[in-house]
Amino acid sequence: MANNGKRMRKAWEGIDRQKVYVLDEAVAVLKAATSVKFDETIEIAMNLGVDPKHSDQNVRGAVTLPNGTGKSLRVAVFAKGDKADEATAAGADVVGAEDLAAKVEAGEIDFERVIATPDMMPVVGKLGKVLGPKGLMPNPKVGTVTQDVAKAVEDAKGGQVQFRAEKAGIIHAGVGKASFEEASIAANVKAFVRAISQAKPSGVKGTYIEKVSITSTMGPSLQLDVSDLVSS
Repeated sequence: MANNGKRMRKAWEGIDRQKVYVLDEAVAVLKAATSVKFDETIEIAMNLGVDPKHSDQNVRGAVTLPNGTGKSLRVAVFAKGDKADEATAAGADVVGAEDLAAKVEAGEIDFERVIATPDMMPVVGKLGKVLGPKGLMPNPKVGTVTQDVAKAVEDAKGGQVQFRAEKAGIIHAGVGKASFEEASIAANVKAFVRAISQAKPSGVKGTYIEKVSITSTMGPSLQLDVSDLVSS
């Protein structure tokens, strides 16, 4: 714990905690503040002026980041026949139907994204109590219930990030790694913010994007200039 305290104090050295940063400057500061041996994740947090308890204020979707996330997801696909073959050819790590459902029920969950063809949803639907709490339940709103399983697998493997506003109206996501070039991180952040802007619910009144911050796994949190972000 003492080492963590020293590391955080060092990361905050020379950083104005009250400052609102333009994106490029914030990314440069975060990269300069990295001091651990592993490749930290760059994370974004967005405070939205929404109340997810109201159905017309839900914010949910997916966006493919132009420079990927720096993380390779293990993808499971529920499909049969030709669609199962397509999923395997596209690089899915696990493909199956009732046999895969049995493994999931037994607790064998060694994947981080689940895709299903529409005809498999009666089987997958029975796994809601297992997959739901882990955020793995396929949903057509984020493109994980689809006939085009090959594209869904390729998107998942290629840097697609799913997002959903939490109860307090906050969205969190990883948007790259500290080892990325500054321009690549900035492009990913802009793509993510653009996707959230485009997902603005019809029921939102007043300010939609209230606050945006980025941080690294072990680094400082920096507040971004929202007006600069949404206009770029």
